[in-house]
Amino acid sequence: MADVIIDGYINAWLVPVIPNIAAPVAATIAAGNSIEMQLTQEGLNGLEATTNWVNNSALGSTFDTQLPGTVSFGDMSLQFKWQSGTDTLWNLLILGYQTNLVVRRRILRTVAVAATQPVEVYPVTCGQFTPAGYERNSLARFTVPIGLNSEPNLRAVVA
Repeated sequence: MADVIIDGYINAWLVPVIPNIAAPVAATIAAGNSIEMQLTQEGLNGLEATTNWVNNSALGSTFDTQLPGTVSFGDMSLQFKWQSGTDTLWNLLILGYQTNLVVRRRILRTVAVAATQPVEVYPVTCGQFTPAGYERNSLARFTVPIGLNSEPNLRAVVA
């Protein structure tokens, strides 16, 4: 087996409505806003799942045992490069806006979304943006915090 390079092998879309997040339709995803080229390299934040464990040890147990409980994510956010002229994402991602963040990994970015491809679908609500602090020799950026508004599907397959 060969190692998988991540540079250039990720896509992200904002798709307002997905009837079945376990099997989103390719055309529905493609009609969404493709955002991977407006995100900074560190722009997908907090998408690492953490399993919260439930202690199921008994009084007579000789080992501490646990069962998986809920799953949580860190502080989820999207960091964008501000665009000159009409900035579609800046205008779209207002406080309270609900959408689906669709992430496709390990497939070259230039390959069209198609049936049978694995994706992650995160139903999210946007928080209030924060402009990045001023730094010399850098791009103007802003961050939009996002939070899950229902359970995501981390193993969805494009229909």
